[in-house]
Amino acid sequence: MKPTFLSLIALFSTALLSFAGVAIDVDSFGKSLGGWTKRGNQSAEYPLSGSGYRTYKPEVSPTPDGGIFVSVRIDHVRGWLASDDHAILEITVNSKGMIASAQSNIAIQGQSITSDVILGTNEASKQVVSGPERAVQIGADLVSDLSAKMLRENIVEAGRVSFPAALRHNYNLLFQAVRLDGAPVTLTPPVVPATAPAPMPATTPAVTAPAVPATPPAPEAPKAPPAPVEKPAEPTPASAPLEIKPYATPSSAELPVQK
Repeated sequence: MKPTFLSLIALFSTALLSFAGVAIDVDSFGKSLGGWTKRGNQSAEYPLSGSGYRTYKPEVSPTPDGGIFVSVRIDHVRGWLASDDHAILEITVNSKGMIASAQSNIAIQGQSITSDVILGTNEASKQVVSGPERAVQIGADLVSDLSAKMLRENIVEAGRVSFPAALRHNYNLLFQAVRLDGAPVTLTPPVVPATAPAPMPATTPAVTAPAVPATPPAPEAPKAPPAPVEKPAEPTPASAPLEIKPYATPSSAELPVQK
């Protein structure tokens, strides 16, 4: 009887978490947090940034536009002698499986800190951002808003200061658990129009085979230097015949004058 009752509860939970084709894969979400093994298999406990946190199974309800509204309770586990802190993370998923808005509330010792309702808008143009950029921007703005408000309250305890980071961790995993018509949400990239191929020329140009470089000739063997050519000796002039002139008697005019 008990197994049948548990099976009916599981079927009822599955039907409750699915509306108009959009659903939350509760098993996948719990597995990413370590498993629904605490508090009667209704919560998961895990460490994060040196502190302990507890996440409960999400509660889901339909929205008028065919999407779903998801609420998740998250506790900051502070130990046996201290009371836990609590937070509520709420997100709205549209009929296309994309997160449209998010808000969170943190209760610390009776003090409540509530974030603004974060929408996926571009701060520059104030227009709604689509696709994965919307989910990333909503999560970043949610953490930034909560962190700023907690800073003004002079909250310094480590586990409490990192509470917004724990909410962002659950936010990311919850987005990954969104299913559209039973399948994970696929983020289709933008279609880039293909450029028309260039027209082929009417005449196919002849393909010229690349010229094969000729084999360089083998280097010639070094030639021996030519033998020096001896310069022919100059002919020796023949001896001229000895010419004997007759002794000439000097004339009186040529004789020296004695004084």
